[in-house]
Amino acid sequence: MTTVSTRKPAPAIVDSVLRTIGNTPMVRIKHAQGAVKAEILGKVEGFNPGHSAKDRVALYMVEKAEKLGKIKEGATIIEATSGNTGFSLAMVCLLKGYKCVLTVSSKASDEKLRLLQSMGAEVFICPSSAKADDPDSYYSVAKQLHAEIPNSYYLNQNFDEANIEAHYYSTGPEIWEQTKGRITHFVCCVGTGGTISGTSRFLKEMNPDIQIIGVDAYGSVLKRYWETGEFDEKEAYSYKVEGLGKTIIPGNVDFELFDRMIKVHDKDSAIRARDLAQKDGLFVGYSAGAAMQAVHKLKRELKEDDVVVVLFSDHGSRYLGKIYSDDWMRDMNFLKDKKEESYNSYLYRKYKVRYKRIYNKVNYYINSSLGM
Repeated sequence: MTTVSTRKPAPAIVDSVLRTIGNTPMVRIKHAQGAVKAEILGKVEGFNPGHSAKDRVALYMVEKAEKLGKIKEGATIIEATSGNTGFSLAMVCLLKGYKCVLTVSSKASDEKLRLLQSMGAEVFICPSSAKADDPDSYYSVAKQLHAEIPNSYYLNQNFDEANIEAHYYSTGPEIWEQTKGRITHFVCCVGTGGTISGTSRFLKEMNPDIQIIGVDAYGSVLKRYWETGEFDEKEAYSYKVEGLGKTIIPGNVDFELFDRMIKVHDKDSAIRARDLAQKDGLFVGYSAGAAMQAVHKLKRELKEDDVVVVLFSDHGSRYLGKIYSDDWMRDMNFLKDKKEESYNSYLYRKYKVRYKRIYNKVNYYINSSLGM
């Protein structure tokens, strides 16, 4: 039971929810880490007011653009987003008096789309199958809207250096302070590149030996580009996991910072996210499961004295209709049907008993013939 003497101080009163962004907690993973021997610490970005790490980016990028005179009064701010940046940006725009227009991939969950609209954003849904240079892609549509809408500003998180700066000045220092400099590995999904590049740049400056592990999706071009320096279009195909991977090479991915890149599958990522919820009580998003799957792929290399920080970029409420829906998981063949599973269990028990009886009879006759 928590007593008055051990209760942490209540947070201060702030003038805006935007002032609560950052300083997110770090939680030790005790059960979902399985056979991994190292100390695993989750940096839980779902504690931001917009429930994701993108709060840091949206606020920093908008305020930097304001200082540079790029955003003027009454402006419309436009962005191409998988959903999280969109919600954070919509929240920032609402409180600063700007109109928000977002282009979103069709693979974004219904929960994410409703959240965007709840903050007053105008949303254009674009086919996830469209290539980056296709006029129907969410990148191309965002650029077209920027060209058509007067007094508009295209945030362009994939290529604006401010995306990196947001994490260099906040997430990196927080992780260093929270671990008291003990961190040995940083595991983070790679999307626009801002989170992993900004955080890693700071951590490498503090200790060059810290291993930076980038997590990519099967269906994304990033890992192959890191390995070869060439864009391989054959690597790009449709995938389900959200919050990581790209079909373009974002300018904000600083590949030179990475010590390793690991690709993960949709199914494994979904199951790892559910494990975090069911075993450690951490209701986190799809990409958090992807990051944890990468940790499990490293289990033979990690030692007991390693301190691995894993970035959990958003909250599980964004995926109630996806990875936290048994129906969706079964539709994706990520989860067995309960009836099928029960019947398989029945068959296993039935034939296990039958085979055991046959084994006992055979064993009896062998022993009898040998006079045992």
